Amino acid sequence: MFTTTGSRGLYKAPLSKSLLLVLNGLTLMLILLPQYQELFIYNLQALTQQQQVWRLLCGRLVCLDVKDCFCCSLLIYNFRIFERRFGTRKFASFLLGTWCFSALTDFVLVQAFQHLFDYEVEELPAGLLAPVFSLFVPFYLSIPRMPVTQILGHIHITNKSLVYIVGLQLLTSSPFMWLLALSGLVSGGLYLSNILWVQKILFVPAWVSRIARYILEPIVSSSQPSNETPLGMGATLDIQRQQRMDLLDQQLLLAQYNEAGRNATRQPQAGLLQWTRLLSSLRHRGQNGPPMQPQPQVARLVEMGFSRTDALEALRASNNDINIATNFLLQH
Repeated sequence: MFTTTGSRGLYKAPLSKSLLLVLNGLTLMLILLPQYQELFIYNLQALTQQQQVWRLLCGRLVCLDVKDCFCCSLLIYNFRIFERRFGTRKFASFLLGTWCFSALTDFVLVQAFQHLFDYEVEELPAGLLAPVFSLFVPFYLSIPRMPVTQILGHIHITNKSLVYIVGLQLLTSSPFMWLLALSGLVSGGLYLSNILWVQKILFVPAWVSRIARYILEPIVSSSQPSNETPLGMGATLDIQRQQRMDLLDQQLLLAQYNEAGRNATRQPQAGLLQWTRLLSSLRHRGQNGPPMQPQPQVARLVEMGFSRTDALEALRASNNDINIATNFLLQH
């Protein structure tokens, strides 16, 4: 299944679902009504010479190419993890900030390209492309790389490989897509680094977030996937922690069982949980008190947005394996 981390579907990702519905709906509408496609062309000549400023909105919103629309949809679906981790308002602020940044960066890169190669760029690919490429910056920096399988015994496939492949497909879909990709990556880096306190300038106001939450979220919100066990809302913190630990036990045991079956004839690879370590850790949990956790690993998980309590519990149950602890926390 094409998903990197987290639960399936668009649960707790109303903005991502809205983008998928609206942008794909507009692309389909323009396919059925081709006479209106000219209004959504990202024409730099018309923007600079004829002062058609409205093209900054129309030309940088809807994809006119079906393949671009499909690849963007797959990337938005996978990048929904940031909406769950940061919250819808912060995720929307990131998209807004990178969208505004990339509008300026597009012109700078086009002018530099024309000056260096003496070639005039009249149009760029249309769509919400630069903000989508900008999401590769937090994806590369904050999402851990988890091995999934190997090809030919040497090529490692991870949970992030398919996302990079789709990004590469989108990058090669048109001649000047690389300009938008570079613009998006630069914009994402600038916004994350908070250059000139841009995060305090380009953000979604709280009142807009409240209006969207009360009006739009009930329409586009998704129900919790049925195959995921919900934690009791009325339960005490101790009960909720125990539920989380039970889920983690099941996750670790199933992962170890599957890995043992795949590597039955091979030497176990470094970094995998050993049965003796796992069972010893689970057997003595709650008897000898929580073991000391390496502070750098706890700090790293806290910096990724998880609570200190959850980080300590995940590290304790995974015997201080930060990759397995991170994977579980991202999924649950």
